Amino acid sequence: MEELVQISLSGGEDSPPAFQWDDWYASVGGRSIHVPEVDALRERIQNEQYPRFDGPVASTRHEFSSPSEAAAAIKEKAAEFGADIVGVCEIEPSDIYRGKVVTEKFAIAVGQRMKWKEFQVVPSRESAIECMRIYHSLGETVVRLAEYIRSLGHPCKVEHPIGDSNILHLPIGLKAGFGELGRHGSIIHPKLGPLFRMGSVITNLEMAIDHPIDAGIAKFCDNCRACRIYCPADAIPDERDPNGGKDHIGYDRYVVDTGKCFPYFAKYNYCSICLPVCVYNHKEWAKDFEGTETKLFPEVRMLPAPEPVDLNREKRHYYNKVKR
Repeated sequence: MEELVQISLSGGEDSPPAFQWDDWYASVGGRSIHVPEVDALRERIQNEQYPRFDGPVASTRHEFSSPSEAAAAIKEKAAEFGADIVGVCEIEPSDIYRGKVVTEKFAIAVGQRMKWKEFQVVPSRESAIECMRIYHSLGETVVRLAEYIRSLGHPCKVEHPIGDSNILHLPIGLKAGFGELGRHGSIIHPKLGPLFRMGSVITNLEMAIDHPIDAGIAKFCDNCRACRIYCPADAIPDERDPNGGKDHIGYDRYVVDTGKCFPYFAKYNYCSICLPVCVYNHKEWAKDFEGTETKLFPEVRMLPAPEPVDLNREKRHYYNKVKR
């Protein structure tokens, strides 16, 4: 059996550092949101899922007949474990956080839909719980997928949806064909809209890769300003930022002012307003599939925005200060 050549990729100086959660919370005076259900889910992730990030690799390696067969088998298993969308891409240095090293060639991106009925009012206790519920549920999906890949004799690593460990979820999702980058800084899927979360498993198992898509979403965002209008922190820009880098179909990116966004996020139930007010394909994805009666547009609570804060440049990713 031919052994795979070990690779080593590093995040460069142009890559952002992993999100400094502790520093950001310290900058706004600490965590002020205390929702028991959210805390319980976070503890379950840390106590039940984190210890399963690593595990034994079967001594006998299963060899697929082709990269296409391998990709199809992995996608089928991911869907069995709860993924709504799955894609595969090759990892590049620009996909890796600054200072991190990756020895895997491929990323398997998995996404899971959030329940629209929990975003009828934003920010709210219900939307905060749903965000953490999906982190737990999708975390279980990527952990189980990693266990399956190891059972085939192929090493892999978990990139949990709640954590910033080695790779950036957004460029991985874009390259895996999940959609296009919206004005609000999240991926908009052609059918799921932006109301989903994603995680990844990285491995050297050879698989056929997916590719970025151009479904006209970026052009739609240029004309739609719903997320900007309804952002109470006024953190979403009017224009694309030529200094913010290109997305995966060549457009300048919209770059959200995190110094305005985070204080609001940290004070008001993790906010999330920009996701349910996004009107792209709204009638398609803004549904409850369990029979609960819902509205097509949420009730938005425009609460007073805290003062902006900014970490030192070396501790944060690039963003412009929007209207300040």
